[in-house]
Amino acid sequence: MVKTHLDNLPLGTYGKVEVLNCKGAIRRRLLDLGIVKGTPIVPILKSPSGDPTAFIIRGSVIALRKEDANLIVVNV
Repeated sequence: MVKTHLDNLPLGTYGKVEVLNCKGAIRRRLLDLGIVKGTPIVPILKSPSGDPTAFIIRGSVIALRKEDANLIVVNV
């Protein structure tokens, strides 16, 4: 498996969360959204400006800014 940051995952490519590289409030927010180790995640849409990106996470569509997606390491 190849590890990459979530913001580098191409649209439509399936990945699994490996680790969150953050602490504090942003970590709590990501955990509350269900982004924990082993969670399947797929980027499905980028905004016209390229930021944020919409992801399917646990059956929900959630938009994350590039700076937040860069904190998440996924296995492809």
